[in-house]
Amino acid sequence: MGRHSSPRRPKWGFRSTALLLVVLLALVVGGWFALDTVSDRPTTASCDPATLTVVVAPDLAPIVQAAGTRITDGCTQVQVNPQESGAAAEALIVSDGAQPPDVWIPESTLWLRRAHQKGAWSVELTGIPVASTPVVLAMTEEVAAAQGWPGTKPTWAQALETTSVGISDPSRDPSGLSTLLGVNTVTAASPDPPAAATASLRKLALNTLPQTADLYARLPGTNSPSTPLSVFPTPESSLLRHNATNTSFPLIASYAAVPSLDFPYTVLPTASQASLAVSQRLLAELSTPESLTALGDAGFRGPDGAVLRDRSADGRTSIEQVPPVPLPSTDDVDQLLNLWAGVNLSSRMQVLLDVSGSMAEQVPGTGLDRMAVTLKAAELGIGLFRPTTKFGMWLFSTNLDGGKDYRELLPVLPVAEQLNTGALEKLRAVRAIKGGATGLYDSVLAAYQSGRANWEPGRINLVVVLTDGKNEDAEGISRSQLLEELGRLQDPRRPLQLIGIGIGPDADLAELTAITGVTGGQAFVTPDPTKIGGIFYKALSGVLCQPPGCSK
Repeated sequence: MGRHSSPRRPKWGFRSTALLLVVLLALVVGGWFALDTVSDRPTTASCDPATLTVVVAPDLAPIVQAAGTRITDGCTQVQVNPQESGAAAEALIVSDGAQPPDVWIPESTLWLRRAHQKGAWSVELTGIPVASTPVVLAMTEEVAAAQGWPGTKPTWAQALETTSVGISDPSRDPSGLSTLLGVNTVTAASPDPPAAATASLRKLALNTLPQTADLYARLPGTNSPSTPLSVFPTPESSLLRHNATNTSFPLIASYAAVPSLDFPYTVLPTASQASLAVSQRLLAELSTPESLTALGDAGFRGPDGAVLRDRSADGRTSIEQVPPVPLPSTDDVDQLLNLWAGVNLSSRMQVLLDVSGSMAEQVPGTGLDRMAVTLKAAELGIGLFRPTTKFGMWLFSTNLDGGKDYRELLPVLPVAEQLNTGALEKLRAVRAIKGGATGLYDSVLAAYQSGRANWEPGRINLVVVLTDGKNEDAEGISRSQLLEELGRLQDPRRPLQLIGIGIGPDADLAELTAITGVTGGQAFVTPDPTKIGGIFYKALSGVLCQPPGCSK
């Protein structure tokens, strides 16, 4: 038999065994690394998701949004809401029930102070500036050339002498407020600083517009039907963006030592605990080179006033550092805005109108009752107000709203807004309450308390009461109690005058004089209701008109 060879089995040598071990080791180590990588990746299963809500001045919003996007991951979300600083402050002061933001970045620390002053939170907050931009006077090349530009830098003192100069509303726009501070600085060296300041403010008041954007819309060459403006205050960043897109009509910047817009990054007391860590990450991200480059490209400076992007070839703006100017105290700002209100004749007026039964008595020879005559005078009086004036109206008698002697007819709104929302129609529909008595004392105190709680800097704040009689509510407070409470509510730094207007033969001048005198106000009475129009005008003009144009 022949011999059969059996199949040859593979033989594993050293090299083959080593290769197998390497492959197995690679698989194991690779698995470890893969597992480690997956475990380090944020997921909603391994962390508690946190959302940070940020309200920010519109010009800065795109940069904050970009920074928020860069820190967003599986555990973090940043919601950025652009909102004009004045409107944001009002929303924080008077809540509409919505959840407030975690972080607020207004244009200026002055807006933080205002929100605190009006009760948005109980402690004064201090934010961390993330950018800055000086407030400058923008002027056309023609105006700048008259001052010697480009050889000589244009000055605020000369620019303010220009007839075609405007301003944004200082009670609403921080650029306008910084301008008032600049006027104080410029006029301080004059022989009569108060007179010089008043003269400059009156000139500015002739062209007061709500926002900075409205000033740019009045430049020469625009389609605005109004008189063109050649000089106005603006953030430097807005001027730079204008020059970048309007190369055929560039503007020159004039600098002065006034507070810059400092964009304070402020974590609000209402911020959720989960959002605090995210707020720190976003704040850190806003100081990275990427964010600083974006700020420079948008025309902003660093928080210290240093230029972030070289524009030395432009020659129309400064490339020098503009160091921060200390902010004045809140009281000093209020005083300055009060001066502005006097010059600008802008007011906040709470009107209290008597609708007791006696207001239905006929006025001889007119075919009208006292109410109709009074309403006609009030309607004509509204024509005295500037469009920016705010006014509202309460009606009063006795037990007009449950146990209260008063109720609101018109909320306090600007005149223009009142007229657009049917205020005159509501006013014309008012009638005297049959059998109603005069709940004067309780109503006056409530209206004055409301005026005090809602007092606004930058306006002449008034409470005006129109009545045909004396207090008839025996169940209400006494006159001595009213006078005591009115005296307690006085604040010389925030004046709130009470103006009394008596209508008809039953009006009590002594009573109205005693009540209004506590507040520094005045009382006027006419036995003839047909003269109410003249009395109404005299009362308002005496308060709203400022020396030397008129006097009391």
